[in-house]
Amino acid sequence: MLMKFNKSGQLVLVSAVSLLVAGVLTACGATNTVDFVYVTSSQAAGTNSYGEVNVFEINKESGFMRQIPTSPFPSGGRDPVAASVSSDNANLYVLNKDDNTIVQFIIGSDGKLYPQDTVNTPGILPLTIAVAGTNLFVLDTYQPLNTCSTTSPCSGSIAVYPISAAAGSVAGGTLGTPLPNGSLSYWPLSLPGSAKDVIAPTGLAVLPSKTALYIAAYDATTNRGYVFGYSIGSDGTLTALNGGVPVAAGVKPSAIASDSTGAYVYVTDGTANVVLGYAVGSSTLAPLTSGTGGGNTFPAGDQPSAVLADPGGSYLYVTNELDATITAYSMSSGALTRVGSYATGLQPVALEIEPALHKYLYTVNFLGGTVSDFELSATDGSLINAQGSPYKSNPLPTAVAAIPHNQPTAQ
Repeated sequence: MLMKFNKSGQLVLVSAVSLLVAGVLTACGATNTVDFVYVTSSQAAGTNSYGEVNVFEINKESGFMRQIPTSPFPSGGRDPVAASVSSDNANLYVLNKDDNTIVQFIIGSDGKLYPQDTVNTPGILPLTIAVAGTNLFVLDTYQPLNTCSTTSPCSGSIAVYPISAAAGSVAGGTLGTPLPNGSLSYWPLSLPGSAKDVIAPTGLAVLPSKTALYIAAYDATTNRGYVFGYSIGSDGTLTALNGGVPVAAGVKPSAIASDSTGAYVYVTDGTANVVLGYAVGSSTLAPLTSGTGGGNTFPAGDQPSAVLADPGGSYLYVTNELDATITAYSMSSGALTRVGSYATGLQPVALEIEPALHKYLYTVNFLGGTVSDFELSATDGSLINAQGSPYKSNPLPTAVAAIPHNQPTAQ
């Protein structure tokens, strides 16, 4: 039987259908959001002042990235260069380089950010941060000395902030006073027996066991690269490994990461265009012998800038700034075998693997002002572009962090 509607009835029907479709889409969107991804940008759109944080929700099936309502959010300072999340995924910490600050944001159930607290880093021009359990580590370009500046540089330093464990309270996730190192609130980086060298840090990696951390750095006087090691005490305090003597690490290390087991550490050399591999020992790092010419070097692209191992322990990924690529490697007993290289946006500087399913990988492309989104093959480590990639962010994006959203995390 053919049914006819007058205009009023048609409007009511259309409205009802629209509401039903909207409800279904909303429900699907909520169900299919597997992660929230946070991308810091050193320049807010149309300004030259404070940075911002773009927040994307990720579709579980396609990897599609969509900015949530009210995104982006102010970063709370100038030139945000790093971001890290608390172990319970309830807080985001954003490092603002030009202000020497770390801003704590509470993360809402919808992914939105709510500024909670701000602390100053002990040193000058902080580079990066890493959360490990109940501690946050921050790496500063220069020690907190009045004579240190870009025109009169001194060596860098690392500091440790305890994180409040008062979960669910207003104070939960706030940063306490930096842990003391004698009369200092930081641990200076220096070569034993050499006071003239300026040690410039570039990256920080904490082992998954949270028992040790490693810092990539180079001697600006001699152009030699190093990795400094520290054991982490139960209270977060640091003790220099190997008597404070670092291991050699090429010419100018640019980034550092460990594999998911904590058995190996990898360092990218942005000048030599290689990845350096090390086995983790009880007191120091031992260079691998499975690389080029029996050494510990593995070829990378042009000016490698960031490195990350997949949580499954089988693959390693390296972004290459000048190539605008990401290189994938398979890992076997520490040795790296190239899987392939994949195009990103201009000047990729950071990368992340989503924590819920370990299905998608993101690169932050500084000059491109975009985020590249790849689907990660669990069988061979290769990458394919996810739906809609790349995605526009605010100008000059610098860092990326992610949390799962109402999903069981991958094992």
